[in-house]
Amino acid sequence: MSSPPADPRDVRMRGFPFRVTVEEAQRWVDDQAAPMGSESVPLDEAFGRVLSADVVATVDVPGFARSAMDGYAVQSGDTVGAGDYSPILLELVGESYPGRPCGSAVGPGQAVRIMTGAPLPQGADAVVPAETAREAPGGVEIVSPVPSRKHVGQVGEDVRAGQVILPSGRRLRPQDLGLAAAVGQAALTTRVRPHVRILVTGEELAEPGGPRGAWQTYEANSFILRALVQRDGGLVESIVRLPDDRTQIRAALLAPGADVLLVSGGSSVGAEDHAPGLIRELGELPIHGVAMRPSSPAGMGRIGGVMAFLLPGNPVSCLCAYDFFAGRAIRGLGGRAREWPYRRKSGVLARKIASAIGRVDYCRVRATEAGVEPLALSGASILSSTTRADGFVVIPALCEGYDAGVSVDVWRYQD
Repeated sequence: MSSPPADPRDVRMRGFPFRVTVEEAQRWVDDQAAPMGSESVPLDEAFGRVLSADVVATVDVPGFARSAMDGYAVQSGDTVGAGDYSPILLELVGESYPGRPCGSAVGPGQAVRIMTGAPLPQGADAVVPAETAREAPGGVEIVSPVPSRKHVGQVGEDVRAGQVILPSGRRLRPQDLGLAAAVGQAALTTRVRPHVRILVTGEELAEPGGPRGAWQTYEANSFILRALVQRDGGLVESIVRLPDDRTQIRAALLAPGADVLLVSGGSSVGAEDHAPGLIRELGELPIHGVAMRPSSPAGMGRIGGVMAFLLPGNPVSCLCAYDFFAGRAIRGLGGRAREWPYRRKSGVLARKIASAIGRVDYCRVRATEAGVEPLALSGASILSSTTRADGFVVIPALCEGYDAGVSVDVWRYQD
């Protein structure tokens, strides 16, 4: 019989003497996960990145008065009194196209044929739409009056030079990239994205697509974690699959190149759960064991400048611990909002959710015609509960649960 571990902090085959609260663990994450540095990113690679500096327009948009319609550039005073039965004939003196302005100015009694986006000729102050004009021998007949500046895009109407068009901290959307391009920006200054290494431990795991032993299961957590890291703006530096071997796990933890380490499996009190002790030995592990269900064996610490997260091997626990802690850190390091990227929607419970004082519960739920239907509180290995669910309800530590008929907040996995 083996003797108990000498280190009193080693929980293997002993159990957790206490567990920190979810709030304490999240405060530690927020204290550690300050946004990283900045880098210049080409505009065509900037989608989803977070700006670390304001984008200031250096030009007016538009930079010249331009037509907002296909029609005729005129002096508005010449169109007063025009109608279907009293058309006003103007002399056509030229044409203006986008990128090819008319060389002639518009004088009294004159007009220039003009296309949408084309520069407004000198002398003109309005555009008559093609629908309210008709070309005739000797020029163009105007059959409806236009006021000054009508159908004309003015200089700086969209953006003024010197204006902050995109503020620091903004997560860039497609239309943001378009606006940056419209003011001539070829690159933007954004937050550096954290590089994340995923370590998957356990001899009992087989890689999907390969052979599986009689006592093995196919490994799923790396696929969950890769997608979550990408969703949260991180870069997956590598995925390393490891046996429960202390030497190999140690080498993978120490290898350079990562800002965040996600260790899937081997985080609890089993005899071969080496990762907690290694992180403590190589750096610090201030949190190991959290008062929540599932994911109670989660832990977090640092190895030098690298944040390290212990994620339980059971898939639902892994997903839950990532969302509550590791994802929060990755989002914070990359300059994103730390809160969940899920939409919240209220609903009425169809059945009671029972919980226990002293822990946070993560309950998968489904939206039905009868209301919000609880699917699972426990069952950390039942991954299908998350695919059947529309989202989850969080039961706070000071709550014994929710009765049927109570309105609850549902965090939706997908809208």
